[in-house]
Amino acid sequence: MSTPEERLAELGLTVPEVVPPVAAYLPAVRSGTYVYTAGQLPMRDGALMATGKVGAGVTAEEATACAEQCALNAIAAIRSVVDDLSAVRIVRVGAFVASDPSFTGQPGVANGASDLFGKVFGDNGVHARSAVGVPVLPLDAPVEVDVVAEILS
Repeated sequence: MSTPEERLAELGLTVPEVVPPVAAYLPAVRSGTYVYTAGQLPMRDGALMATGKVGAGVTAEEATACAEQCALNAIAAIRSVVDDLSAVRIVRVGAFVASDPSFTGQPGVANGASDLFGKVFGDNGVHARSAVGVPVLPLDAPVEVDVVAEILS
């Protein structure tokens, strides 16, 4: 069976550097056997992939790609406090989608993150989830994702 890093490579992805916080918090904190990530924005190469509201300037497809990047950034945050991604189980994902009031496709956008976790972690990537529409997110990001992960022994 392949490792999460090998699965990422098969997808043409690498775990990025941890995204520096935009305020006074840590990207991830380990408490016992759990890791809690801060909300991860769709930062790639130091900049947001998109800005604005989904359904009004940002398409659902763009937002789904943003959610995938948020998940990749969450993996980086988790890896910053865990030695081996093979020991990680994704327990819960929270997806926040800055939405035009008429947009109701938040679950589909959140699938960008959920699908990546499934591809990378296999059965250990299946999780509980919330997908919530919000009026605005930090830096005018269209998507933010946070994660609770368990470290398996």
